[in-house]
Amino acid sequence: MWAYNETFYQIYPIGFCGAPVHNDGVTEHRILKIGEWAGYLQELGIGSIILNPIFESDNHGYDTRDFRKIDCRLGTNEDFKEVCQTLHQHNVKIMLDGVFNHVGRGFWAFKDVQEKKWDSQYKDWFHINFDGNSGYNDGFWYEGWEGHYELVKLNLQNPAVVNYLLDCVKMWIEEFGIDGLRLDVAYCLDHDFMKRLRSFCEEIKPGFALIGEVLFGDYNQIVNDEMLHSCTNYECYKGIYSSFNSMNMFEIAHSLNRQYGPEQWCIYRGKHLMTFTDNHDVSRLATILTNKEHIPLAYGLLFGMPGIPCIYYGSEWGEEGAKAPDNDYALRPCFEAPKPNELTAFIRELIGIRRNSEALCSGSYRNVVITNHQLIFERKTDSERLIAAINASDAAYTAGSHELNGTFSRILAYPEGASSRPEAEEPVALNGQLSMPPYSVQYFKMI
Repeated sequence: MWAYNETFYQIYPIGFCGAPVHNDGVTEHRILKIGEWAGYLQELGIGSIILNPIFESDNHGYDTRDFRKIDCRLGTNEDFKEVCQTLHQHNVKIMLDGVFNHVGRGFWAFKDVQEKKWDSQYKDWFHINFDGNSGYNDGFWYEGWEGHYELVKLNLQNPAVVNYLLDCVKMWIEEFGIDGLRLDVAYCLDHDFMKRLRSFCEEIKPGFALIGEVLFGDYNQIVNDEMLHSCTNYECYKGIYSSFNSMNMFEIAHSLNRQYGPEQWCIYRGKHLMTFTDNHDVSRLATILTNKEHIPLAYGLLFGMPGIPCIYYGSEWGEEGAKAPDNDYALRPCFEAPKPNELTAFIRELIGIRRNSEALCSGSYRNVVITNHQLIFERKTDSERLIAAINASDAAYTAGSHELNGTFSRILAYPEGASSRPEAEEPVALNGQLSMPPYSVQYFKMI
């Protein structure tokens, strides 16, 4: 699967493009801005973007009105077709947000039910009880997503609903040429629907990627050969920032070993879960980390550990943004243009190293040295062995382990930077010890 070897870049288009928060009904060609960033994304090394909702909706995109029409605040279907062509010309694939669990109250089939009640041919598209009433005084009760009644839950056990959604996906593939889907709240979706979606997409476009949003539970339930290729790894998301903030690298080391370690009981070996340090639903890394020196270290960890890394737009230059109690507007800003800096250059370096490393893309995981402030781990395949070393302390540290033996090439060194490690650098002989500068990330490839 192509997605396993790539780095993703997530954009929330309504915010990114500076569109109004509420649908004003005015068509503006804002989505073309995404195409203007194609060169930047290619230079960064991004393999695919993930676009949060782009289809006609009531407000934030997850309250869909029409799955076949680009939101007027963003532009037209022709605009988005142009964007997709531009991205593909820059070797960037496109993954859309598949919001299949629920729709908005403005969704055309739900409006038909509001008008015709039990005479509507679409009444079984939703979970409706005509003996009750809704908070909107519709004259019937309906199920909303997790108590949010502006999000009307679809009945994915209704063949007509499934066929409609699959037909929309077919249109997205044929008209826009998309390469995959992020499945919103995948933990809520009917398993039979996901199986049908997997086989349907694979038949139309072999290699079509499906990545689910999952917050908790056993990821194996939906990441398997019949359903999804991957899902969001929220356990390790929390472990990354929490380990640095509490100066306790045992936390992330425990999660990574639990998921990917060498023991037979480790639960996700062979899986490629989507890893991230922030996204459109959580405070940005630069905001949540208490010590800003740890920002590049967190990315060094992200790209060294198992999984598919995903960067949230703007975080690659250290943008801040705090999640508010009642809205996510601060997490979804509009930038006039990219603002690359030294952090961006470091992330570009990480992306390139990972893409060219079999061990980082698909190798096994083993903890080598763990202290409160330091973590050294191994990624390995039959043909490549790589050691990643992170020192979160403000003091230098010398680690010792019998596993730190052999001759290596140092392929990444932060804070020294790429300029200090030319390809012709002298091999590094590790004799059971490894020197770790303060606030550092190093990758060593065995020769």
